[in-house]
Amino acid sequence: MFKDSSRCIVIVGAQWGDEGKGKITDVLAEQATLVARYQGGANAGHTVLVKDEEFILHLIPSGALVPDVKCVLGNGVVVDPWTLLDEIDVLEGRGIGITERLIVSRRAHLVMPYHRMLDGARESLRGEAKIGTTKRGIGPAYRDKVARTGLRVCDLEDLVGCESIVRAACQAANGLLQSWDLADRADPRRIMADLEAIVPRILPLAGDSGATLLKELNDDGRVLLEGAQGSLLDVDHGTYPYVTSSNTTAGAAAAGVGIGPTLIDGVLGVVKAYTTRVGNGPLPTELQGDEADLLRRLGAEFGATTGRPRRPGWYDGAVVRHAAAVNGLTALAVTKLDVLDTFEELKLGTGYTLDGGQLEIFPDRAPDLGRVEPVYETTAGWGSDTTGARSWEDLPGAARTYLERIEANAEVPIRYVSVGSARDQIVRVPIPRVA
Repeated sequence: MFKDSSRCIVIVGAQWGDEGKGKITDVLAEQATLVARYQGGANAGHTVLVKDEEFILHLIPSGALVPDVKCVLGNGVVVDPWTLLDEIDVLEGRGIGITERLIVSRRAHLVMPYHRMLDGARESLRGEAKIGTTKRGIGPAYRDKVARTGLRVCDLEDLVGCESIVRAACQAANGLLQSWDLADRADPRRIMADLEAIVPRILPLAGDSGATLLKELNDDGRVLLEGAQGSLLDVDHGTYPYVTSSNTTAGAAAAGVGIGPTLIDGVLGVVKAYTTRVGNGPLPTELQGDEADLLRRLGAEFGATTGRPRRPGWYDGAVVRHAAAVNGLTALAVTKLDVLDTFEELKLGTGYTLDGGQLEIFPDRAPDLGRVEPVYETTAGWGSDTTGARSWEDLPGAARTYLERIEANAEVPIRYVSVGSARDQIVRVPIPRVA
């Protein structure tokens, strides 16, 4: 994806998350000098396999596993400081030195214990109308950010001012908990004690994410901007209200790290060779019964953050076309092609009908998306192992045909195909490619 003229690339999920962005970021990080997260929080879970060793990253960018690559958490990320320190300790304990090359934006908002309490309480009270939140406090933290009542990393320099913010937030949270007839209460004194204990470890990590990225680019560095979740979970462009609380799409990348959009050279959309989503909300190509169980088992489809089983379905071209449009995708990376190796026949969604008519625009109302009928193409499976493929020519003919149909439907060229979890199980697709 990096070319001689490319210096800054966004990596974004083009479905409902869990597309394999962590692996693709890890692969491209070998050509990068800096990787930055631009939104989301510890509700993300990026799984990367290095030499048969599995790493699950929730906050720290996936580039952390490549030696000497700088890592940045941008101002658009909401940071749970306790989770961050736990993650640093785990990486350091496994021989991955990260502290000296990690910067956390001074402008990033903090996820506090009262955010987690409110998140879990709200989700429980929704009953059958649950959104499917991870209960990590992400939504309430973004709510405080927009309401201008949040606590930022830079605020930790003034603990007296911090305490004022924490006390006001606890009072507001406790009022809500009481109104919901719940017994839990946020204790500002305990929260401040816990916060003061970690300030000496957090503040040395603090920096200006925008200035850091600008210097890297001015010094001819190569930067990856890593998104979390997926395009269909974007609070504006996703399947609202079954979405996350931030803008996951590429337009948020520049704002989320503090640089101008003209510095971005390309947007790589990551898609699975099929479709999954975690949590509630419509999934038009969803499989049921034995087919769903088989695809879930073959793909090990369980959430990296929550462990929840993912809902699997056939590849949905309408979803990816929508993602291509709202992100301005310049290339695709297709992951988990190998999961389909044993299927005799595959279905590929190309569009939707609703109430008997063909839809030209992706539905903006979740109830409408829940009623659509997918339009499918049926293709033959390839019935052979693709995990050893390292070039386009190594892939079976039927697999190349399947990928070409994905490419044609999305109107975006495929540049990478992942055929396994390991770092080296990747096919770099040349353009133009050998037939």
